[in-house]
Amino acid sequence: MADKEKKIKKKKAKEDAPAEEAPAAAPAADRQSSRGSRKAKRTGSNVFSMFSQKQVAEFKEAFQLMDHDKDGIIGKGDLRATFDSLGRLAVEKELDDMVNEASGPINFTQLLTLFANRMSGGSDEDDVVINAFKTFDNDGKIDSERLRHALMTWGDKFSADEVDEAYDQMEIDDKGFIDTGKLITMLTASAEEEEGGEAA
Repeated sequence: MADKEKKIKKKKAKEDAPAEEAPAAAPAADRQSSRGSRKAKRTGSNVFSMFSQKQVAEFKEAFQLMDHDKDGIIGKGDLRATFDSLGRLAVEKELDDMVNEASGPINFTQLLTLFANRMSGGSDEDDVVINAFKTFDNDGKIDSERLRHALMTWGDKFSADEVDEAYDQMEIDDKGFIDTGKLITMLTASAEEEEGGEAA
């Protein structure tokens, strides 16, 4: 409340100030506010810079479709309405988990941040990694050529050199199969576990 009063007083003081004094006072005020706004823009622009303009436009359209109450925030009610419109019933816990995944209210920038984290692998839980590799699993083994094809074809495509580099870290048997369990353990082990494993 006090901050609002200060802002109102400052605004009135600027309006009442003579025109000659305004230019002299403006550079210092501009400099100070531009630093703050630059910092704010820089923080937000990092998220926006991760996507093309077309992607941002598509995310904005999706956000507007999901924001059923049009308040600029996607809440649990908005998510429920979105699922309902898709013909899918969402459980209360599922909705709570989705809303709680964000660090604050889910406005458009926060939604982009969530997408960016997912795309950068920042939120890959162990179960996500496990399920991804289990799709390639056949009786405890993964066909290395099938996995190579997938890594070089879909998603963030690997180059042949990147696949070879990754494969250098894996145990591949003489028939070209990777032990699924060992691969998952290697990928989901914490840094402490890895250091402990190497020292032993």
